Amino acid sequence: MSTAPSKNLETFANPEPGRDYTIRMRIPEFTCLCPKTGQPDFATLHLEYIPDLACVELKSLKLYVWSFRDEGAFHEAVTNRILDDLVRATRPRFMRLSAEFGVRGGIHTTIVVEHRASGWNSSARAELP
Repeated sequence: MSTAPSKNLETFANPEPGRDYTIRMRIPEFTCLCPKTGQPDFATLHLEYIPDLACVELKSLKLYVWSFRDEGAFHEAVTNRILDDLVRATRPRFMRLSAEFGVRGGIHTTIVVEHRASGWNSSARAELP
């Protein structure tokens, strides 16, 4: 196999570091294992961020997400860990990660975690007629 799961998140230089803009990604194939039962947990990750100097490279993100497939993790812990790893790699102005986990035992779980860079303030969104 030419690729394998990896915890290494690669980045590239933000092509427009002087502008606040939002990058949105939908990652529908996240899996990890329930730490209590060992059964697979499935989630769709929604990543939104305003980059500063670096953006996450997509293939490395795919391999990073794949690396959780055989790891046991509670939903809350794995969502926070992913955000922390992405923030450490990219140092964004703002980042939000939402993890929508599939129904387990009749319960649908969504975890939302955020990061704001110190001193960064969001500009008001323009409302067009």
